[in-house]
Amino acid sequence: MSPATGRVTATSRAWLIWVAAVTVYLLAVFHRTSFGVAGLQAAERFGVGAAALGTFTVLQVGVYAAMQIPTGVLVDRYGPRRILIAALLFLGLGQVLLGVAQSYALGLVARGILGFGDALTFVSVLRLVAAHFPGRQYAVLTSLTGAVGYVGNLAATVPLTLLLEGPGWVPTFLTVGLVTVAYAAVVVLRVRDVPHGEPEPVRERVHPKALGRQVIRAWKVPGTRLGFWVHFTTMFAPNVLTLLWGMPFLVQGQGLPKASASALLTVFVFGSMIGGPLVGGIIGRHPSLRMPLVGGYLGGAALVWAVLLGWSGPIPTAVLVPAFAFLALGGPASMIGFALARDYNPLRRVGTATGVVNVGGFVATTLAALSIGVLLQWTGGNFRVALLAVVAFLMLGTSRVLVWWRRTRAHLFAAEARGETVPVRIRRRRWDAEPAETPVAAAS
Repeated sequence: MSPATGRVTATSRAWLIWVAAVTVYLLAVFHRTSFGVAGLQAAERFGVGAAALGTFTVLQVGVYAAMQIPTGVLVDRYGPRRILIAALLFLGLGQVLLGVAQSYALGLVARGILGFGDALTFVSVLRLVAAHFPGRQYAVLTSLTGAVGYVGNLAATVPLTLLLEGPGWVPTFLTVGLVTVAYAAVVVLRVRDVPHGEPEPVRERVHPKALGRQVIRAWKVPGTRLGFWVHFTTMFAPNVLTLLWGMPFLVQGQGLPKASASALLTVFVFGSMIGGPLVGGIIGRHPSLRMPLVGGYLGGAALVWAVLLGWSGPIPTAVLVPAFAFLALGGPASMIGFALARDYNPLRRVGTATGVVNVGGFVATTLAALSIGVLLQWTGGNFRVALLAVVAFLMLGTSRVLVWWRRTRAHLFAAEARGETVPVRIRRRRWDAEPAETPVAAAS
């Protein structure tokens, strides 16, 4: 594995560029998670039930997931700075349209536009990190980016709840939409695609057939597949709760006031903000601990859901707080998927592999959110039954993680036996498969 850039330390200019760019991601997360507290008002405004309400998130997250691979291509073609500017315009347009929407159909269009803008942000920020920072800082900056994004999640809990109950729906969404569009001026002035003094890269058009081959090559790499399932399994549960079903679960399922429910949802934010840099620092110094951390999280998440769904009667706050705090670590743990994509693919394919991995968690979020809405509709609002969908997806993802963890290890041992450079050196265990013949594509 070689660094994404030859620099040993990042410049102050690189950090300023990252701050300007990561603020776009912060805004995107704010807009993405705003429905987590606005869902009940949306149901009243548009006159819809649980299944139709779930469609808002399904559409938004579905657009996000579908756009991840095309986003990598757009970033390669036009550069991350232009894509971030476009993201801000789409995000602002989506929220303004949602603010004035009176019909369910127009509300869906607004959330679809917002999902499109949201989809353009994260991969763009990571591409800037790869261009401006040393390779050894990639895992740390990726985790920090995720942690900063959760500040947007924090702003979309209690503050947004107070705004919706104060000024109201229309002024709130119009204001946040216009502020988002205005921030594009900061990106224009501050963000640059390459470090000072380096030439702009040649932007070549990517043909559809070549793109397809690029995606297939990335998908065939066991490390990419492992990253996809890690992302799929770790991030979807906290996403589902913060994006849509956390507030209804706490208010309608647990009988809590809206303000108390909003405060409880901030546990996800603070847990991720603290856990992100912590996990990033650990895997940056000790890459061999990446999968043990994933395994520990998945085992703990299974236990947490067993407690939450098996509890008789209303769940005490003393139980909800630590449960949510642990589940919040799924966001930081999902960043491990991107580190795997970077390590096991050549640098020219890292953007594509990153997009492939990022699809995983949002596909799981989309399917789980839709399943919960349908089950709530069928059961008349029984959250205990509806949230079993989360357990089902957790079991599916965990089984696939185990399969591809074992296969990735086999390919790693095979590459090491051939004398190839491997991204991480690990010890063979009794349960490891025999080395496969397919070579590992290490980053170059």
